[in-house]
Amino acid sequence: MVDWKIFALGSAVFAGLTAVLAKIGVKDIPSNLATLIRTMVIIVFLGVLVFMRQEWKNPLLLNRRCLIFLVLSGIATGLSWLCYYRALQTGPASLVAPIDKLSLFFAVTLSVMFLGERLGMYQWIAVGLILSGTLLIIFKPN
Repeated sequence: MVDWKIFALGSAVFAGLTAVLAKIGVKDIPSNLATLIRTMVIIVFLGVLVFMRQEWKNPLLLNRRCLIFLVLSGIATGLSWLCYYRALQTGPASLVAPIDKLSLFFAVTLSVMFLGERLGMYQWIAVGLILSGTLLIIFKPN
């Protein structure tokens, strides 16, 4: 089985690529339309993947609590994408992407607060450095 860290790295690489490709793609069309097109591509891509891997199950037969949280996660993702594409349409990708990556700070903080996850001193220092670095990128002195 492939280590989760490989998938996490892949996520980071593809997210970085997403910023550059989306900045080019959103240039001459409304950001909401760009988000819809991206979403349709994802639906088709994942539909094919689930079909080929024979992973389809009727969502109504799944655990209700899981479904509620997946729906909430989907809403959060949609709102994130709408904000992201609007920001890319009017701002530089080199600044939009780092601000978007503040999601790491929020994800770590929220997972500690609500999931009871624990971080050691070095992890907190790293999270602080990521936050500090992002703020330096955003608020660079002229």
